[in-house]
Amino acid sequence: MDCFYAAIEMRDKPELRNKAVAVGGRSRRSVLCTANYEARKYGVRSAMPSSMALQKCPHLVIVPVNFEIYREESRLIFEIFRDYTDLIQNISLDEAFLDVSDCKKYKGSATLIAQEIRHRIYEQRNITASAGIAPNKFLAKIASDWEKPNGQFVVTPDAIDDFVKDLKVEKIWGVGKKTAERLHGLGLYTCEDVQKVEKADLAKSFGKFGGELYNLARGIDYRPVENKRRRKSYSQERTFENDLTQAQCHEEFKVLIRRLFTSLENFLLKNGDYKVKTAFVKVKFNDFQSTTVERAWQGADDIFFHDLLQQGLERSELRVRLLGAGVKFYDESDASDMQLDFLDLLFGEDTN
Repeated sequence: MDCFYAAIEMRDKPELRNKAVAVGGRSRRSVLCTANYEARKYGVRSAMPSSMALQKCPHLVIVPVNFEIYREESRLIFEIFRDYTDLIQNISLDEAFLDVSDCKKYKGSATLIAQEIRHRIYEQRNITASAGIAPNKFLAKIASDWEKPNGQFVVTPDAIDDFVKDLKVEKIWGVGKKTAERLHGLGLYTCEDVQKVEKADLAKSFGKFGGELYNLARGIDYRPVENKRRRKSYSQERTFENDLTQAQCHEEFKVLIRRLFTSLENFLLKNGDYKVKTAFVKVKFNDFQSTTVERAWQGADDIFFHDLLQQGLERSELRVRLLGAGVKFYDESDASDMQLDFLDLLFGEDTN
């Protein structure tokens, strides 16, 4: 969807229309979940601190988050998706991959199917959506951003080479800031640059990810649409309005741990096939540096988690900005060697 949370707020509150709108908190430590396109003209973006956003756009209207409404809206939109396929991989409340290989509508034309889905979302929910249509998830994800807002872009199989060659390496799935810096250090700035490097050389520099780089730089992505993705972890965290002394951390941590234990217990009761592998504690200091301590699971025990916290606190003498705690699960799903030839549609939030 296009700036999903903000779009819902503008739809339900007509007084917000034609104004710069963002969704998030207004406190000193709050960040924005999203911003509408009027706000983005001023450089306001999702994940930006609210204080910075207000500096860039003093007349910005920040609306509190209402996840209950957003979840219900997402459920109704996903019901529309299910009229076309059962192979739906939800990425977030407003973003999903659809494998429409077996859809019979419009003689299987993914382009026309995407147009109809977008039209129905607008007619029924009064929200605009953008779509990317391509032979795989990697290309569909990128294409979904090409004609935002309220548009769609198609990458046909014969257009893949031209489409990917000028893409910056930052667009490659899995390339974050540090990996991008390493690629730049090797003189690699675009997918076309990466294509000139032998697969073995990429593997030497980037390990297993080197093989993925080799394929993705050529627009090759064999990952299927997974409509039953397993959760890898479960966690809770809290950012504090005022930085904590390390002596204060253990008291605040007690509340966080109680909340984690309660929500984790409910999750495991509903999902009995999940098995906890490790526990971790995250500490972010007031210089924005983070550290994580992880250890094999020993059960929902306060002392165990406080011990992890203490190890994290000992890594710096600075005050603490954020505390987090959680668990990681065993991956019980077997990797599949299946390679699919299908057209994926991606409807997604623009986070650029």
